[in-house]
Amino acid sequence: MFSVIFPGQGSQLVGMGKELFEKYDIVKNLFKEADEVLGLNLSKIILEGPKEELDLTINTQPAIFLISYSIFKLAKEEFNKDLGKAKFFAGHSLGEYSALSCAGYLNFSETIKILRVRGDAMQNSVPRGEGGMIAILGSKIDVIEKILGDNQNKFNVEIANDNSEGQIVVSGKTNDLENLTEILKENSIKNLKLPVSAPFHSKLMSKATNIMKKEIDKLNFQDGNNILISNVTAKEIENKANLKKLLIKQIESRVRWRESVIYMISKGIKQFVEIGPGKVLSSLVKRIDRQTEINTINDENDIKNLKI
Repeated sequence: MFSVIFPGQGSQLVGMGKELFEKYDIVKNLFKEADEVLGLNLSKIILEGPKEELDLTINTQPAIFLISYSIFKLAKEEFNKDLGKAKFFAGHSLGEYSALSCAGYLNFSETIKILRVRGDAMQNSVPRGEGGMIAILGSKIDVIEKILGDNQNKFNVEIANDNSEGQIVVSGKTNDLENLTEILKENSIKNLKLPVSAPFHSKLMSKATNIMKKEIDKLNFQDGNNILISNVTAKEIENKANLKKLLIKQIESRVRWRESVIYMISKGIKQFVEIGPGKVLSSLVKRIDRQTEINTINDENDIKNLKI
């Protein structure tokens, strides 16, 4: 029994998908459709860069989705890999949109459009430089929750991503993060400032939530083919109405990735197939449960060698 998982922001790389784009019409056509739908040469940004432009959240989000969706379609339609028999589909942050589109809940063009809006809304929710994110390494979630709780009168920092045992990401205003860093240093807890321009998955994203609520309410979700796991609840999404609510809530909520993986394993999942650029989620899953089989699908050989 397996799950298909999709990466989020941070997995992007200039030139991702280039070999598949040059070799397969199905990929080329999806790139062309993306450019037409967005009125933007996203293909050029992905294939040629510059990196600074690809790394802009407004471009990164539709770009990663395009690569994930292209690989998924190619694996299914050209290589007859039956990814549709997966028990669960899940994604990390923007990867949740890749999951719901590949599972048939929302078509390709609507998904890539909403991700462009999402990227813009999240980027502009807080003035550049006023907020950010820090990765905390080698510490348990309850230790960090206690530090944040004990110091809430000094600063307001939230856990944005519970990625795996020993990898937690927090969001907040720049000054608050600096104050937290001092306390982490005093406690000999390793931390790393992330190269992002906004405090994603925190209450500071409220402006983005308001924008996304209006846009998500307009979407017409279909009955999907697979069960989705929500970042917000780390459990199954029960129906389409709930899906809308959870996607809106996701902007300000913690990404409960560690709990999501543990939940899927508890339901009998023995194999995870990561579809998209990089292998961030594969590494996280391995840290959560070393017994699990993991396949990372980036290129043609990965697709050919996939056994499910």
